[in-house]
Amino acid sequence: MNQSKIVVGIDGSPPSLEALHWAALEAQRHDTELDVVLAYHWRVPGARLVTSPQLEEQVQDLAAAIVDAAIAEARTVAPRVPAHGRAVLGEPAPALLAAAGDAGLLVVGSRGGGGFAGLLAGSVSTRVATQAPCPVVVVRGRADHDGGPVVVGVDGSAACDLAAGMAFEEASRRGCPLVAVQAFTVPIPPWTMGPPPILCDPAQVASELRGELVGYLARWREKYPDVPVEYLVARSSAAAALVDQSLRASLVVVGTRGHGAAGGLLLGSVGLQLVHHAGCPVLIARARTGA
Repeated sequence: MNQSKIVVGIDGSPPSLEALHWAALEAQRHDTELDVVLAYHWRVPGARLVTSPQLEEQVQDLAAAIVDAAIAEARTVAPRVPAHGRAVLGEPAPALLAAAGDAGLLVVGSRGGGGFAGLLAGSVSTRVATQAPCPVVVVRGRADHDGGPVVVGVDGSAACDLAAGMAFEEASRRGCPLVAVQAFTVPIPPWTMGPPPILCDPAQVASELRGELVGYLARWREKYPDVPVEYLVARSSAAAALVDQSLRASLVVVGTRGHGAAGGLLLGSVGLQLVHHAGCPVLIARARTGA
């Protein structure tokens, strides 16, 4: 991950406060600035909107106060981080995607909590995770668990290589181990009237995949010799294996899309399941647009 600023979306709810804390500490780790963004509106669903200059001014003042409080909180959590922010009139997802145009990382919460604008609803975090022009972290589960390893899903794709590099960097900055996870399933052949099919040996498949996994990550291990690595080949779906490992992790890293018989780490499947079910923050690794 580069040293560009970190953007975090807030809405005044408890989940957004967790996202703010995580983003402030991450900015401190990366020695970069923190940009706090609140998107707001004053529409009442199902009702005709009646506005006045006084109402608009009150809402603007409230939005500004929430941003000011968030900046003060960020400076308390991470005193060395240059923190600034702004309130933007509009819908949350487009506002965050625009703010992330020159960011190195975009951070959001996983769900809303009745906050000022309902920023962190699942639909917003999903859209941001899918469309952002930079890496995205969805903060969920145990956001303050720094003692666990960084977990990365591996399937041999180009997107996975980017995820592996980010995972090693994050593990090195945190001073924690890395767990590399590769998942596989053994297909069940259709029954026929002929001789019984020759089935593959799962233990042999796992052993071969582990050897490939070690070789695949060799260059990252060479670049980050300070990071202890655990190799895990799981006979299950990629999503199930990564969600299981997330219960003891400080961060799970996946690519935006993948392929191959050993997992297929697609954001549309594995990544999105992690966004909704992981036990810790999830980093969706992608190259910054134009980088």
